[in-house]
Amino acid sequence: MSHTFEAVFDGEVLRPTAPLHLLPNTRVTLTLEKSPEAKPGASFLDAVLELKLEGPSDWSENVDRYLNEERLR
Repeated sequence: MSHTFEAVFDGEVLRPTAPLHLLPNTRVTLTLEKSPEAKPGASFLDAVLELKLEGPSDWSENVDRYLNEERLR
């Protein structure tokens, strides 16, 4: 079985960024490949802005109304 996952090295151990669904003490063989670095200064907000999403100008004030309208469709 092969499974690719991302992890972060905290200086002592690798910490997976998502659950691995393995039983405790399961032995595995790891092959490490460094992920590309994020752009300096890149943030979640920068990534969202790059998507150039469009929506109603009052979305933030009326989010509940818009979400309920979507559920009724």
